[in-house]
Amino acid sequence: MALNKKALRSAIAFAGISVFALTACTGPAGGGGSSSSAASGPIAYGTTDKVTALDPAGSYDNGSFMVMNQVYSFLLNSKPGSADPVPDLAASASFTSPTEYTVKLKPGLKWANGHTLDSADVKFSFDRQKKINDPAGPASLLENLDSVTTPDANTAVFKLKLANDQTFPQILSSPAAPIVDHQVFPADKLLSDDDIIKAKAFYGQYTIDSYKKNELISLKAYADYQGVLGKPANDAATIKYYAEPTNMKLDIQQGNIDVANRSLSATDVDDLKKDSKVKVNVGPGGEIRYITFNFNTMPFGAKAANADPAKALAVRQAIANLVDRQSIADQVYKGTYLPLYSNVPSGFLGANESFKDAYGDNGKPSLDKAKKVLSDAGVKDVVTLNLQYNPDHYGKSSGDEYAMIKDQLEKSGLFKVNLQSTEWVTYSKASRADEYPLFQFGWFPDFSDPDNYLTPFFPNGGFLKNHFNDPAVTDLINKQLTSTDKSARESAIKDAQNALAKDISTLPLLQGAQVAISAKGVNGVDKTLDASFKFRLGTISK
Repeated sequence: MALNKKALRSAIAFAGISVFALTACTGPAGGGGSSSSAASGPIAYGTTDKVTALDPAGSYDNGSFMVMNQVYSFLLNSKPGSADPVPDLAASASFTSPTEYTVKLKPGLKWANGHTLDSADVKFSFDRQKKINDPAGPASLLENLDSVTTPDANTAVFKLKLANDQTFPQILSSPAAPIVDHQVFPADKLLSDDDIIKAKAFYGQYTIDSYKKNELISLKAYADYQGVLGKPANDAATIKYYAEPTNMKLDIQQGNIDVANRSLSATDVDDLKKDSKVKVNVGPGGEIRYITFNFNTMPFGAKAANADPAKALAVRQAIANLVDRQSIADQVYKGTYLPLYSNVPSGFLGANESFKDAYGDNGKPSLDKAKKVLSDAGVKDVVTLNLQYNPDHYGKSSGDEYAMIKDQLEKSGLFKVNLQSTEWVTYSKASRADEYPLFQFGWFPDFSDPDNYLTPFFPNGGFLKNHFNDPAVTDLINKQLTSTDKSARESAIKDAQNALAKDISTLPLLQGAQVAISAKGVNGVDKTLDASFKFRLGTISK
Protein backbone atom coordinates (compact mmCIF):
# COMPACT_ATOMS: atom_id res chain seq x y z
CA MET A 1 0.00 0.00 0.00
CA ALA A 2 1.20 3.51 -0.78
CA LEU A 3 2.68 5.65 2.00
CA ASN A 4 0.22 7.98 3.70
CA LYS A 5 2.74 10.84 3.82
CA LYS A 6 0.08 13.50 3.38
CA ALA A 7 -1.73 12.41 6.56
CA LEU A 8 1.57 12.18 8.43
CA ARG A 9 2.54 15.72 7.50
CA SER A 10 -0.89 17.07 8.36
CA ALA A 11 -1.09 15.57 11.83
CA ILE A 12 2.42 16.32 13.04
CA ALA A 13 2.46 19.89 11.72
CA PHE A 14 0.71 20.81 14.97
CA ALA A 15 3.60 23.08 15.90
CA GLY A 16 4.17 24.44 12.44
CA ILE A 17 7.02 22.19 11.26
CA SER A 18 6.30 19.29 8.97
CA VAL A 19 7.75 15.82 8.98
CA PHE A 20 9.70 15.05 5.84
CA ALA A 21 10.60 11.79 4.20
CA LEU A 22 13.80 10.29 5.56
CA THR A 23 16.09 8.57 3.09
CA ALA A 24 19.04 6.26 3.42
CA CYS A 25 22.58 7.38 2.69
CA THR A 26 25.20 5.04 1.37
CA GLY A 27 28.40 6.60 2.53
CA PRO A 28 30.19 9.59 3.99
CA ALA A 29 30.38 12.79 2.03
CA GLY A 30 33.05 15.22 3.08
CA GLY A 31 33.95 16.39 6.54
CA GLY A 32 34.93 19.31 8.68
CA GLY A 33 32.96 21.26 11.21
CA SER A 34 32.01 24.85 11.81
CA SER A 35 32.76 26.69 15.02
CA SER A 36 31.28 29.81 16.53
CA SER A 37 33.60 32.74 17.20
CA ALA A 38 32.33 33.32 20.74
CA ALA A 39 30.54 30.80 22.93
CA SER A 40 27.65 31.83 25.16
CA GLY A 41 27.52 31.10 28.87
CA PRO A 42 26.19 27.84 30.34
CA ILE A 43 22.87 26.43 29.20
CA ALA A 44 20.55 24.21 31.25
CA TYR A 45 18.76 21.20 29.74
CA GLY A 46 15.97 19.23 31.42
CA THR A 47 14.66 15.73 30.72
CA THR A 48 12.72 12.86 32.27
CA ASP A 49 14.94 10.35 30.45
CA LYS A 50 17.29 8.28 32.58
CA VAL A 51 20.92 7.22 32.14
CA THR A 52 21.42 3.47 32.29
CA ALA A 53 25.21 3.60 31.83
CA LEU A 54 27.87 5.91 30.40
CA ASP A 55 29.75 2.86 29.11
CA PRO A 56 28.74 2.51 25.43
CA ALA A 57 28.73 -1.28 25.78
CA GLY A 58 26.26 -1.21 28.65
CA SER A 59 23.26 0.77 27.44
CA TYR A 60 21.01 1.09 24.42
CA ASP A 61 18.55 3.82 25.34
CA ASN A 62 17.99 7.42 24.43
CA GLY A 63 18.82 8.85 27.85
CA SER A 64 22.27 7.27 27.95
CA PHE A 65 23.01 7.94 24.28
CA MET A 66 22.11 11.61 24.64
CA VAL A 67 24.93 12.03 27.19
CA MET A 68 27.33 9.92 25.11
CA ASN A 69 26.76 12.21 22.14
CA GLN A 70 28.10 15.11 24.16
CA VAL A 71 31.28 13.43 25.51
CA TYR A 72 32.32 10.74 23.00
CA SER A 73 33.10 10.89 19.30
CA PHE A 74 32.58 8.53 16.39
CA LEU A 75 34.52 7.67 13.28
CA LEU A 76 31.62 9.14 11.32
CA ASN A 77 28.95 11.52 12.54
CA SER A 78 26.51 14.01 11.04
CA LYS A 79 26.44 17.76 11.11
CA PRO A 80 23.45 19.39 12.83
CA GLY A 81 20.63 19.67 10.31
CA SER A 82 21.62 16.51 8.46
CA ALA A 83 21.49 12.74 8.86
CA ASP A 84 24.31 12.05 6.39
CA PRO A 85 27.38 10.44 8.01
CA VAL A 86 30.60 12.37 7.37
CA PRO A 87 34.09 12.02 8.88
CA ASP A 88 34.30 12.90 12.58
CA LEU A 89 37.40 11.28 14.09
CA ALA A 90 38.09 10.05 10.59
CA ALA A 91 39.94 12.04 7.96
CA SER A 92 38.44 9.77 5.29
CA ALA A 93 36.28 6.66 5.12
CA SER A 94 35.14 4.49 2.22
CA PHE A 95 34.53 0.97 0.94
CA THR A 96 37.82 -0.40 -0.41
CA SER A 97 36.12 -3.67 -1.42
CA PRO A 98 32.53 -4.98 -1.12
CA THR A 99 33.41 -6.46 2.29
CA GLU A 100 36.01 -3.97 3.51
CA TYR A 101 35.47 -0.48 4.85
CA THR A 102 38.66 1.52 5.48
CA VAL A 103 38.93 4.49 7.83
CA LYS A 104 41.87 6.88 8.04
CA LEU A 105 42.03 8.80 11.32
CA LYS A 106 42.93 12.44 11.82
CA PRO A 107 46.47 12.70 13.22
CA GLY A 108 47.32 14.01 16.67
CA LEU A 109 44.06 13.20 18.47
CA LYS A 110 44.19 13.23 22.28
CA TRP A 111 41.75 12.08 24.94
CA ALA A 112 40.87 14.61 27.64
CA ASN A 113 43.19 12.68 29.98
CA GLY A 114 46.14 13.17 27.61
CA HIS A 115 46.21 9.63 26.20
CA THR A 116 46.75 9.25 22.45
CA LEU A 117 43.60 8.44 20.48
CA ASP A 118 44.45 6.21 17.51
CA SER A 119 43.47 3.03 15.66
CA ALA A 120 44.20 0.91 18.73
CA ASP A 121 41.23 2.59 20.42
CA VAL A 122 39.08 2.03 17.34
CA LYS A 123 39.74 -1.71 17.16
CA PHE A 124 39.40 -2.04 20.93
CA SER A 125 36.03 -0.25 20.97
CA PHE A 126 34.39 -2.53 18.40
CA ASP A 127 36.02 -5.75 19.60
CA ARG A 128 34.88 -4.88 23.11
CA GLN A 129 31.26 -4.27 22.10
CA LYS A 130 31.09 -7.69 20.48
CA LYS A 131 32.94 -9.48 23.30
CA ILE A 132 30.86 -8.04 26.14
CA ASN A 133 27.61 -8.32 24.16
CA ASP A 134 25.67 -6.96 27.11
CA PRO A 135 21.92 -7.72 27.01
CA ALA A 136 21.22 -4.01 27.61
CA GLY A 137 23.84 -2.89 25.08
CA PRO A 138 23.87 -2.17 21.32
CA ALA A 139 26.09 -5.04 20.11
CA SER A 140 23.26 -6.34 17.90
CA LEU A 141 23.98 -3.43 15.56
CA LEU A 142 27.37 -5.01 14.82
CA GLU A 143 25.96 -8.32 13.57
CA ASN A 144 27.55 -7.83 10.14
CA LEU A 145 31.00 -6.90 11.49
CA ASP A 146 33.45 -9.78 11.23
CA SER A 147 36.71 -8.18 12.40
CA VAL A 148 38.74 -4.96 12.64
CA THR A 149 42.42 -4.75 11.68
CA THR A 150 44.84 -1.86 12.15
CA PRO A 151 47.62 -1.72 9.53
CA ASP A 152 49.00 1.39 11.25
CA ALA A 153 48.16 3.85 14.03
CA ASN A 154 45.96 5.96 11.77
CA THR A 155 44.16 3.21 9.81
CA ALA A 156 41.34 0.81 10.72
CA VAL A 157 39.92 -1.74 8.27
CA PHE A 158 36.47 -3.21 8.96
CA LYS A 159 35.87 -6.65 7.49
CA LEU A 160 32.17 -7.36 6.91
CA LYS A 161 30.37 -10.70 6.71
CA LEU A 162 27.87 -9.52 4.10
CA ALA A 163 29.02 -7.55 1.07
CA ASN A 164 27.68 -4.12 0.14
CA ASP A 165 26.19 -3.28 3.53
CA GLN A 166 24.20 -0.16 2.73
CA THR A 167 23.98 0.90 6.36
CA PHE A 168 27.56 0.47 7.56
CA PRO A 169 28.50 4.18 7.38
CA GLN A 170 25.45 4.86 9.54
CA ILE A 171 26.44 2.06 11.93
CA LEU A 172 29.71 3.90 12.53
CA SER A 173 27.70 6.85 13.88
CA SER A 174 25.31 4.72 15.96
CA PRO A 175 25.11 3.76 19.67
CA ALA A 176 27.39 0.80 18.94
CA ALA A 177 30.18 3.06 17.71
CA PRO A 178 31.40 5.62 20.30
CA ILE A 179 35.18 5.25 20.47
CA VAL A 180 36.54 4.60 23.97
CA ASP A 181 40.00 4.83 25.52
CA HIS A 182 41.61 1.38 25.49
CA GLN A 183 43.92 2.41 28.34
CA VAL A 184 40.91 3.03 30.62
CA PHE A 185 38.09 0.64 29.71
CA PRO A 186 38.39 -3.12 30.44
CA ALA A 187 38.14 -5.37 27.40
CA ASP A 188 35.69 -7.87 28.83
CA LYS A 189 33.42 -6.07 31.31
CA LEU A 190 31.63 -2.77 31.82
CA LEU A 191 33.23 0.23 33.49
CA SER A 192 31.26 2.17 36.10
CA ASP A 193 30.13 5.74 35.45
CA ASP A 194 32.27 7.03 38.31
CA ASP A 195 35.40 5.31 36.99
CA ILE A 196 34.84 6.72 33.49
CA ILE A 197 34.53 10.24 34.89
CA LYS A 198 37.51 9.83 37.21
CA ALA A 199 39.67 8.71 34.26
CA LYS A 200 38.53 11.66 32.09
CA ALA A 201 38.00 9.15 29.28
CA PHE A 202 36.26 11.65 26.99
CA TYR A 203 36.70 12.99 23.51
CA GLY A 204 33.70 15.03 22.44
CA GLN A 205 32.42 18.58 22.45
CA TYR A 206 32.29 18.34 26.26
CA THR A 207 33.82 16.60 29.24
CA ILE A 208 31.94 15.77 32.44
CA ASP A 209 32.80 18.13 35.29
CA SER A 210 30.50 16.67 37.95
CA TYR A 211 28.00 13.83 38.00
CA LYS A 212 25.07 12.78 40.17
CA LYS A 213 23.43 9.96 38.24
CA ASN A 214 19.93 10.81 37.06
CA GLU A 215 19.97 13.99 39.12
CA LEU A 216 22.44 16.49 37.62
CA ILE A 217 25.36 16.38 35.16
CA SER A 218 27.68 19.35 34.62
CA LEU A 219 29.53 19.53 31.30
CA LYS A 220 32.42 21.74 30.21
CA ALA A 221 33.45 22.43 26.61
CA TYR A 222 36.54 20.42 25.57
CA ALA A 223 39.01 22.81 23.95
CA ASP A 224 40.95 20.11 22.04
CA TYR A 225 37.94 18.58 20.28
CA GLN A 226 38.59 18.46 16.50
CA GLY A 227 35.46 16.65 15.29
CA VAL A 228 32.81 17.52 12.75
CA LEU A 229 30.54 19.21 15.31
CA GLY A 230 33.01 22.03 15.85
CA LYS A 231 33.25 24.29 18.89
CA PRO A 232 30.01 24.33 20.90
CA ALA A 233 27.91 27.49 20.90
CA ASN A 234 28.12 27.56 24.70
CA ASP A 235 31.03 27.04 27.06
CA ALA A 236 29.23 24.71 29.50
CA ALA A 237 25.96 22.89 30.04
CA THR A 238 24.00 21.13 32.74
CA ILE A 239 21.58 18.23 32.36
CA LYS A 240 18.86 18.12 35.02
CA TYR A 241 16.78 14.98 35.47
CA TYR A 242 13.13 15.08 36.51
CA ALA A 243 10.99 12.37 38.06
CA GLU A 244 7.83 14.22 37.05
CA PRO A 245 7.28 16.03 33.72
CA THR A 246 5.00 18.55 35.46
CA ASN A 247 8.00 19.85 37.42
CA MET A 248 10.03 20.13 34.20
CA LYS A 249 7.19 22.04 32.56
CA LEU A 250 7.08 24.46 35.50
CA ASP A 251 10.85 25.01 35.36
CA ILE A 252 10.88 25.80 31.63
CA GLN A 253 8.00 28.25 32.11
CA GLN A 254 9.78 29.96 35.00
CA GLY A 255 13.11 30.13 33.18
CA ASN A 256 14.91 27.75 35.58
CA ILE A 257 16.05 25.67 32.59
CA ASP A 258 16.64 26.69 28.98
CA VAL A 259 15.43 23.53 27.22
CA ALA A 260 12.93 20.80 28.15
CA ASN A 261 13.07 17.61 26.12
CA ARG A 262 11.71 14.08 26.47
CA SER A 263 9.14 13.83 27.67
CA LEU A 264 6.27 16.18 28.29
CA SER A 265 2.71 14.98 27.87
CA ALA A 266 0.73 15.92 24.80
CA THR A 267 -1.50 18.06 27.04
CA ASP A 268 1.55 19.90 28.39
CA VAL A 269 2.90 20.53 24.88
CA ASP A 270 -0.49 21.82 23.75
CA ASP A 271 -0.60 24.13 26.77
CA LEU A 272 2.94 25.42 26.21
CA LYS A 273 2.11 26.41 22.65
CA LYS A 274 0.00 29.18 24.16
CA ASP A 275 2.77 30.44 26.47
CA SER A 276 4.62 33.44 24.98
CA LYS A 277 7.64 32.82 27.26
CA VAL A 278 8.56 29.56 25.53
CA LYS A 279 8.83 28.09 22.04
CA VAL A 280 7.71 24.61 20.96
CA ASN A 281 10.31 23.18 18.55
CA VAL A 282 9.41 20.16 16.41
CA GLY A 283 11.67 17.98 14.26
CA PRO A 284 11.23 15.00 11.94
CA GLY A 285 9.83 11.97 13.69
CA GLY A 286 11.21 8.47 13.61
CA GLU A 287 10.11 7.46 17.11
CA ILE A 288 7.78 4.47 17.36
CA ARG A 289 5.87 2.79 20.23
CA TYR A 290 4.95 -0.89 20.25
CA ILE A 291 4.12 -3.99 22.30
CA THR A 292 6.67 -6.81 22.40
CA PHE A 293 5.67 -10.45 22.84
CA ASN A 294 8.00 -12.85 24.64
CA PHE A 295 7.68 -16.03 22.57
CA ASN A 296 8.67 -18.18 25.57
CA THR A 297 6.55 -16.76 28.39
CA MET A 298 3.45 -15.29 26.73
CA PRO A 299 0.21 -17.32 26.91
CA PHE A 300 0.83 -20.66 25.16
CA GLY A 301 4.48 -19.65 24.66
CA ALA A 302 7.27 -22.17 24.13
CA LYS A 303 8.05 -22.50 27.85
CA ALA A 304 4.51 -22.09 29.19
CA ALA A 305 2.87 -25.09 30.88
CA ASN A 306 0.30 -25.27 28.06
CA ALA A 307 2.72 -24.48 25.22
CA ASP A 308 1.07 -24.37 21.81
CA PRO A 309 2.59 -22.25 19.00
CA ALA A 310 -0.67 -22.09 17.03
CA LYS A 311 -2.60 -20.79 20.04
CA ALA A 312 0.18 -18.34 20.92
CA LEU A 313 0.03 -16.96 17.38
CA ALA A 314 -3.76 -16.70 17.61
CA VAL A 315 -3.43 -14.66 20.83
CA ARG A 316 -1.06 -12.22 19.14
CA GLN A 317 -3.30 -11.94 16.09
CA ALA A 318 -6.44 -11.45 18.20
CA ILE A 319 -4.74 -8.58 20.05
CA ALA A 320 -3.76 -7.08 16.68
CA ASN A 321 -7.41 -7.25 15.63
CA LEU A 322 -8.62 -5.44 18.75
CA VAL A 323 -6.22 -2.55 19.36
CA ASP A 324 -7.64 0.83 18.32
CA ARG A 325 -4.58 2.94 17.50
CA GLN A 326 -6.52 5.96 16.31
CA SER A 327 -8.34 6.31 19.61
CA ILE A 328 -5.04 6.19 21.51
CA ALA A 329 -3.47 8.77 19.17
CA ASP A 330 -6.45 11.12 19.46
CA GLN A 331 -7.39 10.76 23.12
CA VAL A 332 -4.01 10.24 24.80
CA TYR A 333 -1.59 12.03 22.49
CA LYS A 334 -3.85 14.63 20.86
CA GLY A 335 -2.37 14.10 17.42
CA THR A 336 1.29 14.36 18.46
CA TYR A 337 1.48 10.66 17.58
CA LEU A 338 -0.13 8.89 14.64
CA PRO A 339 -1.32 5.31 14.24
CA LEU A 340 1.50 3.02 13.08
CA TYR A 341 0.56 -0.01 11.02
CA SER A 342 3.92 -1.58 10.27
CA ASN A 343 7.38 -2.11 11.73
CA VAL A 344 8.92 0.49 9.40
CA PRO A 345 7.26 3.88 9.97
CA SER A 346 5.85 6.13 7.25
CA GLY A 347 8.39 8.34 5.52
CA PHE A 348 11.05 5.63 5.14
CA LEU A 349 11.92 3.66 2.02
CA GLY A 350 9.68 0.61 1.63
CA ALA A 351 7.30 1.42 4.50
CA ASN A 352 3.86 -0.13 4.04
CA GLU A 353 0.82 -0.72 6.25
CA SER A 354 0.99 -4.49 6.60
CA PHE A 355 -0.91 -4.61 9.92
CA LYS A 356 -3.70 -2.43 8.56
CA ASP A 357 -4.09 -4.82 5.64
CA ALA A 358 -3.96 -7.99 7.77
CA TYR A 359 -5.91 -7.10 10.93
CA GLY A 360 -8.96 -5.26 12.13
CA ASP A 361 -11.29 -3.39 9.81
CA ASN A 362 -9.02 -1.17 7.69
CA GLY A 363 -7.29 0.15 10.78
CA LYS A 364 -10.29 -0.02 13.08
CA PRO A 365 -10.73 -2.87 15.57
CA SER A 366 -12.70 -5.98 14.61
CA LEU A 367 -14.17 -8.14 17.37
CA ASP A 368 -15.43 -10.69 14.84
CA LYS A 369 -11.93 -11.27 13.44
CA ALA A 370 -10.47 -11.55 16.93
CA LYS A 371 -13.08 -14.13 17.97
CA LYS A 372 -12.57 -16.16 14.80
CA VAL A 373 -8.78 -16.36 15.00
CA LEU A 374 -8.98 -17.63 18.60
CA SER A 375 -11.79 -20.07 17.83
CA ASP A 376 -9.97 -21.47 14.79
CA ALA A 377 -6.94 -22.17 16.99
CA GLY A 378 -9.02 -23.89 19.66
CA VAL A 379 -8.73 -21.15 22.30
CA LYS A 380 -12.04 -21.36 24.17
CA ASP A 381 -11.44 -19.67 27.52
CA VAL A 382 -10.71 -16.04 28.42
CA VAL A 383 -6.94 -15.53 28.08
CA THR A 384 -5.06 -13.78 30.89
CA LEU A 385 -2.40 -11.32 29.70
CA ASN A 386 0.34 -10.01 31.99
CA LEU A 387 1.17 -6.69 30.34
CA GLN A 388 3.99 -4.47 31.60
CA TYR A 389 4.65 -0.83 30.77
CA ASN A 390 7.15 1.85 31.82
CA PRO A 391 5.95 5.18 33.31
CA ASP A 392 9.17 7.24 33.27
CA HIS A 393 11.24 6.43 30.17
CA TYR A 394 8.44 6.68 27.60
CA GLY A 395 6.59 9.57 29.22
CA LYS A 396 3.87 9.87 31.83
CA SER A 397 1.18 9.40 29.17
CA SER A 398 2.22 5.74 28.93
CA GLY A 399 -0.12 5.07 31.85
CA ASP A 400 -3.10 6.44 29.92
CA GLU A 401 -1.97 4.68 26.73
CA TYR A 402 -1.80 1.26 28.36
CA ALA A 403 -4.98 1.79 30.38
CA MET A 404 -6.72 2.30 27.03
CA ILE A 405 -5.13 -0.86 25.61
CA LYS A 406 -6.26 -2.83 28.66
CA ASP A 407 -9.79 -1.45 28.28
CA GLN A 408 -9.91 -2.22 24.56
CA LEU A 409 -8.79 -5.81 25.09
CA GLU A 410 -11.04 -6.53 28.07
CA LYS A 411 -14.15 -5.03 26.45
CA SER A 412 -13.89 -7.79 23.85
CA GLY A 413 -14.59 -10.40 26.52
CA LEU A 414 -11.66 -12.41 25.15
CA PHE A 415 -8.90 -11.22 27.50
CA LYS A 416 -8.25 -10.41 31.15
CA VAL A 417 -5.34 -7.96 31.42
CA ASN A 418 -3.10 -7.67 34.46
CA LEU A 419 -1.47 -4.29 33.87
CA GLN A 420 1.67 -3.39 35.83
CA SER A 421 4.43 -0.79 35.58
CA THR A 422 8.13 -0.71 36.50
CA GLU A 423 10.70 2.11 36.63
CA TRP A 424 13.17 2.18 33.74
CA VAL A 425 16.35 1.21 35.60
CA THR A 426 14.76 -2.16 36.43
CA TYR A 427 12.51 -2.36 33.38
CA SER A 428 15.28 -2.10 30.76
CA LYS A 429 16.93 -5.29 32.04
CA ALA A 430 13.92 -7.26 33.25
CA SER A 431 12.08 -6.88 29.94
CA ARG A 432 14.89 -8.74 28.20
CA ALA A 433 15.34 -11.35 30.91
CA ASP A 434 12.04 -13.20 30.34
CA GLU A 435 10.32 -11.45 33.25
CA TYR A 436 7.53 -9.83 31.20
CA PRO A 437 5.36 -11.93 28.83
CA LEU A 438 4.05 -8.81 27.03
CA PHE A 439 5.67 -5.44 27.44
CA GLN A 440 5.86 -1.89 26.16
CA PHE A 441 8.85 -0.68 24.24
CA GLY A 442 9.61 2.39 22.17
CA TRP A 443 12.28 3.03 19.60
CA PHE A 444 14.17 6.21 18.92
CA PRO A 445 16.21 5.31 15.82
CA ASP A 446 19.97 5.10 15.76
CA PHE A 447 20.07 6.50 12.22
CA SER A 448 17.55 7.37 9.52
CA ASP A 449 17.35 4.23 7.42
CA PRO A 450 14.55 1.63 7.30
CA ASP A 451 17.02 -1.11 8.22
CA ASN A 452 17.25 0.40 11.71
CA TYR A 453 13.69 -0.79 12.32
CA LEU A 454 14.54 -4.31 11.16
CA THR A 455 18.09 -5.55 11.82
CA PRO A 456 18.31 -4.55 15.51
CA PHE A 457 14.93 -6.15 16.29
CA PHE A 458 14.37 -9.43 14.53
CA PRO A 459 17.32 -11.63 13.43
CA ASN A 460 17.92 -14.11 16.29
CA GLY A 461 15.63 -12.15 18.61
CA GLY A 462 17.67 -8.96 18.21
CA PHE A 463 18.11 -6.63 21.16
CA LEU A 464 14.58 -7.48 22.35
CA LYS A 465 15.71 -10.97 23.43
CA ASN A 466 12.11 -12.15 22.98
CA HIS A 467 13.01 -15.52 21.40
CA PHE A 468 11.58 -14.70 17.98
CA ASN A 469 13.60 -16.23 15.17
CA ASP A 470 12.34 -16.70 11.62
CA PRO A 471 15.06 -17.60 9.06
CA ALA A 472 12.86 -16.38 6.19
CA VAL A 473 12.52 -12.95 7.83
CA THR A 474 16.26 -12.87 8.49
CA ASP A 475 16.96 -13.65 4.83
CA LEU A 476 14.70 -10.79 3.70
CA ILE A 477 16.34 -8.40 6.14
CA ASN A 478 19.80 -9.42 4.93
CA LYS A 479 18.65 -9.04 1.33
CA GLN A 480 17.53 -5.43 1.80
CA LEU A 481 20.66 -4.69 3.80
CA THR A 482 23.00 -5.65 0.97
CA SER A 483 21.01 -4.68 -2.12
CA THR A 484 22.59 -1.85 -4.11
CA ASP A 485 19.48 -1.62 -6.32
CA LYS A 486 16.97 0.75 -4.71
CA SER A 487 13.83 -0.88 -6.13
CA ALA A 488 15.01 -4.37 -5.14
CA ARG A 489 15.81 -3.12 -1.66
CA GLU A 490 12.41 -1.47 -1.35
CA SER A 491 10.70 -4.70 -2.37
CA ALA A 492 12.64 -6.73 0.21
CA ILE A 493 11.75 -4.21 2.95
CA LYS A 494 8.05 -4.56 2.10
CA ASP A 495 8.27 -8.36 2.02
CA ALA A 496 9.97 -8.37 5.43
CA GLN A 497 7.19 -6.23 6.91
CA ASN A 498 4.51 -8.50 5.47
CA ALA A 499 6.21 -11.57 6.95
CA LEU A 500 6.57 -9.86 10.34
CA ALA A 501 2.88 -8.98 10.33
CA LYS A 502 2.01 -12.68 10.10
CA ASP A 503 4.09 -13.77 13.12
CA ILE A 504 3.88 -10.53 15.18
CA SER A 505 7.09 -10.43 17.16
CA THR A 506 6.09 -6.85 17.97
CA LEU A 507 2.80 -5.04 17.53
CA PRO A 508 3.37 -1.52 16.11
CA LEU A 509 1.16 1.11 17.72
CA LEU A 510 2.23 4.74 17.21
CA GLN A 511 4.68 6.99 15.38
CA GLY A 512 5.69 10.39 16.76
CA ALA A 513 7.75 13.53 16.22
CA GLN A 514 10.68 15.06 18.11
CA VAL A 515 9.50 17.87 20.41
CA ALA A 516 11.65 20.17 22.57
CA ILE A 517 10.64 23.34 24.43
CA SER A 518 13.02 26.31 24.63
CA ALA A 519 12.85 29.36 26.88
CA LYS A 520 12.72 32.90 25.54
CA GLY A 521 16.10 34.09 24.27
CA VAL A 522 17.44 30.55 23.76
CA ASN A 523 18.63 29.78 20.23
CA GLY A 524 19.72 26.72 18.27
CA VAL A 525 17.31 24.04 19.54
CA ASP A 526 15.76 23.73 16.09
CA LYS A 527 19.21 23.01 14.63
CA THR A 528 19.60 19.75 16.54
CA LEU A 529 16.10 18.33 15.94
CA ASP A 530 17.13 16.70 12.70
CA ALA A 531 16.86 13.29 11.05
CA SER A 532 19.99 12.01 12.81
CA PHE A 533 17.84 11.86 15.97
CA LYS A 534 20.82 13.01 18.05
CA PHE A 535 20.21 15.84 20.50
CA ARG A 536 23.35 17.99 20.68
CA LEU A 537 23.76 20.61 23.35
CA GLY A 538 26.51 22.24 21.29
CA THR A 539 24.05 24.00 18.97
CA ILE A 540 22.32 25.89 21.80
CA SER A 541 23.12 29.39 23.02
CA LYS A 542 21.46 32.26 24.83
